[in-house]
Amino acid sequence: MAEVKRIFDLFNRFQENPDTIGKFVLSEKINKKWVKYSVTDYIRYSNKISSALLEKGIQPGDKIATITNNRPQWNFVDMGILQLGAVHVTIYPTIGDEQFEYILKHSDSKIVFVANNILYKKIKPIADKIDSITDIYTFDDVDNAPSWKEMVKLGEETLEKNFDKIEKIKQSINENDLANIIYTSGTTGDAKGVMLSHRNILSVSIASSAILNMDYNDKALSFLPLAHIFAHMTNYMYQHKGVSIYYAENVSKIADNIHELKINGFITVPRLLEAIFDKITSKAKKLSKAKQKIFEYAIKIGEKYHPYEKRSVIYEAQHSAMKKLVYSQWQAALSPNIKFIGCGGSALSPKLARIFWAAGFPIFEGYGLTETSPIIAVNYDKPGKIKLGTVGPILGQTKVKIAEDGEILAKGPGIMLGYYKNPEQTKEVFTDDGWFKTGDIGIIDEDGFLKITDRKKEIFKLSSGKYIAPQHLENKLKESFLIKQAAIVGENQKYPAALIAPNFDFFKEWLEKEEPRVTKKDDWLNLPKVLKLIQDEIKKINKSLGEHEKIRKFKLIPNEFTIEKGELSSSLKLKRKVIQEKYKNTIDEIFKSSKSKKK
Repeated sequence: MAEVKRIFDLFNRFQENPDTIGKFVLSEKINKKWVKYSVTDYIRYSNKISSALLEKGIQPGDKIATITNNRPQWNFVDMGILQLGAVHVTIYPTIGDEQFEYILKHSDSKIVFVANNILYKKIKPIADKIDSITDIYTFDDVDNAPSWKEMVKLGEETLEKNFDKIEKIKQSINENDLANIIYTSGTTGDAKGVMLSHRNILSVSIASSAILNMDYNDKALSFLPLAHIFAHMTNYMYQHKGVSIYYAENVSKIADNIHELKINGFITVPRLLEAIFDKITSKAKKLSKAKQKIFEYAIKIGEKYHPYEKRSVIYEAQHSAMKKLVYSQWQAALSPNIKFIGCGGSALSPKLARIFWAAGFPIFEGYGLTETSPIIAVNYDKPGKIKLGTVGPILGQTKVKIAEDGEILAKGPGIMLGYYKNPEQTKEVFTDDGWFKTGDIGIIDEDGFLKITDRKKEIFKLSSGKYIAPQHLENKLKESFLIKQAAIVGENQKYPAALIAPNFDFFKEWLEKEEPRVTKKDDWLNLPKVLKLIQDEIKKINKSLGEHEKIRKFKLIPNEFTIEKGELSSSLKLKRKVIQEKYKNTIDEIFKSSKSKKK
């Protein structure tokens, strides 16, 4: 078996397996048709990009940035960069202008590839102010802008001349050499450039591929940004297994693409799974009363499902009936061939996971950070290796221990080289004996499964001195169908409270029946009927919480938290400082009203 030590060694994996060469493709949809690139196309385009970059004076260690949606061309440029020992800087296309300028300048990027006209117009004036940047190319055809096709043409004209030089450079590249700089979105301050070597990323990709229940006969849909380490690493994992990768048209087309292609697997974040379930539930509300009852029963059966656990004869009969009546329709609407859904980025409700598993959609939740390439632990499809409500057993050669204060510490080949140009912050996140400090609080249970309880920096104290883990409470709230998002507040107060973004789609339909005259959002958010529904949900949740954790007050907010408004990071984590500043008056009102009542 071909040894894969550098990322471009994945090409050797392709070439040793004729089945993979014949079946593996990278594909995108153009003008309603899937355009496919074979292994041969992949290698050919990558070599041309390497040659063109050489002609542009790129040397080992130089930085090249991409700002784009997911597409096959990202891979061609990625491999073209890495074969020269240069460094790929992957940047989210959705960040603000200040962040673009900071990252492009801080990373010393020399060439930038952008997706389209919108990004070209945004990046060009920024790049003009940065001395290191010499060229910008677009993947889409854009008037009066250099196209990536010009680089392909340059590479085609010069590849014969440069081929031996490229091969010589490849031989000189070490597995511990820097391959990528990925800037963490962060919840405070400037983004940090996480330096990842070939070994860092491949150690996790290969360990993940060893437990992946997919092969060269399968198709994966890719839609999480390749700028994100989770998608980035998984992209290589699929390639290591020969799984064909189809890039979704856009976010709104994800479900359509899964259905059309009869996809076998994909990775996602809890938010998307919640949205899919909300859509299924909303459709169920329009069914006849009899069918609604069956749907509700299917949900109850699903909530009791546990993968690989022995189930009673009665439960098996009930589950089998629901498969025929309800779950089979879900599979037909999405894909009956799904065997892998990887989930990460934030905590997934165990209740929701059980429902999806019962319906035939196996979800494997994992955990990690950009700094850990990213997977530290993950559930996978094998008896004794999955436990819902945890993030799974420790992956591969990674080692994990829990510090005295509960923080998760990690060591292993996937741990980053450090933060680019920031030795002080690098030193801060490692213990004296070399363990990486994740900043997350967790436990390892008696079966070796890791469970995350909260972010170390996010835990706060009440005025009583009791600690509150907000993420734990927020995840409890989001288990309710009526609650879309929640942010727990209450530092130095007597009790925790919640800012809640309700399920707007549900309430819109509900109000059409209950209060048709109330149409303005600001009006219905304060309706006693609406508030009582939410309050009843919170009462149910409070029964499972400790006395000091019980949520005493809440306020409904008129909009969901979003990346665009700066309330969520690119990995969909709450930016608590931003939220607290934005909703300061609302938070003050919550606790002020409480004080005035006690007087």
